[in-house]
Amino acid sequence: MSKPTNANVTNARFVMWMVVAVAIVIADQVTKWAIVEWIPLYDKVPLNSFINLTHQKNTGAAFSFLAQAGGWQRWFFVVLAAGVSAVIAVWLWRIRNDGQTVLAAGLAMVLGGAIGNLIDRIVLGHVTDFIQVWFGGWAFPSFNVADAGISVGAALLIIDALFISGKDS
Repeated sequence: MSKPTNANVTNARFVMWMVVAVAIVIADQVTKWAIVEWIPLYDKVPLNSFINLTHQKNTGAAFSFLAQAGGWQRWFFVVLAAGVSAVIAVWLWRIRNDGQTVLAAGLAMVLGGAIGNLIDRIVLGHVTDFIQVWFGGWAFPSFNVADAGISVGAALLIIDALFISGKDS
């Protein structure tokens, strides 16, 4: 049996991060499909005292930004998400040799989330949100698995930027 080459190892890292992104896309799309199938639009199903499953349509971005913009925002967000996804994929390819695990994990999670919501925008014209969190009398805006991937990925990118990348080993 031959010894794996450095190129094989680094390419395997890239593939691993792409698998993470694809897993987020699949989890996002399956959960959104289930919500659309089983929960009528705008209904809520309480899971406990602070989390509801709900079925929401979001034509805007985070926190429904530009939701009432008249329709042009759909294609703006499609182009933006596609462009960001391409940049992230290239970035992941370029750092495959560097072993920057936290950075790569964050990028892969953001990529998976961006593609998950991109699929909704292209196919449906809106993003399906379904997780609603309450804290006291305050309701956090509804979100989905893709949004969670983007949020956790962004947190990892911040952690990497503040504490890991650029630091002497």
